[in-house]
Amino acid sequence: MNTKKRLTIAIDGYSSCGKSTFAKAIAVKLGYIFIDSGAMYRAATLFFMREGLAKDGIANREEIIKRLNEVNVSFVNNPQTMHNDIYLNGENVEREIREAPVSGNVSSVSKIAEVREKMVILQRAIGKDGGIVMDGRDIGTVVFPQADIKIFMTASPEIRAKRRYLELLEKNMEADMEAVMKNITERDRIDETRAVSPLRKADDAIVLDNSYLTPEQQMDWFLRIYSEKANES
Repeated sequence: MNTKKRLTIAIDGYSSCGKSTFAKAIAVKLGYIFIDSGAMYRAATLFFMREGLAKDGIANREEIIKRLNEVNVSFVNNPQTMHNDIYLNGENVEREIREAPVSGNVSSVSKIAEVREKMVILQRAIGKDGGIVMDGRDIGTVVFPQADIKIFMTASPEIRAKRRYLELLEKNMEADMEAVMKNITERDRIDETRAVSPLRKADDAIVLDNSYLTPEQQMDWFLRIYSEKANES
């Protein structure tokens, strides 16, 4: 499936739509690099939580801006999973950033303009040569507006909450369905209404509602789109 031009693939959409899982699968299929932008914001959030600057969904904007330069986020290949784990200042935080405390604070941190500006700079640096798949909330609209393929993923809030709940249980983490549903709907509200880079579909993005699709059906859907775009290159 190699083409002369290595494409940039942007996947945006709502929380718990399976964006990262889908993006990882695409990256493996194409031999591309997967960049989990959401994990980058979660790692930054974890840093500020540890420093007492983000708690109970409230972020200390002024102090966070002052200390942004202390946050170093990178990806390192994990040979056991064949995926990239995220590192915060040299520490593997792949598991910790997925836990409920970070989920409850990431929106308040990520909506800070200066935080987003720093993450965008890092993301563009990683993806400047193409051959990447990146997922998030503003990849096709802000980070890579000229991406070769833009996908906007969605699913019903109830289905997304159930997926997130089961994911937490599979990882042996504490989970409460009502709390997960509340977190999902609050994330949607914040993502859609924030002043900086709100969640929205790029005009040229293709919508994928995966409420009732299997992973195999999603991949078949993508490969048809990829084949068309690759033939244009």
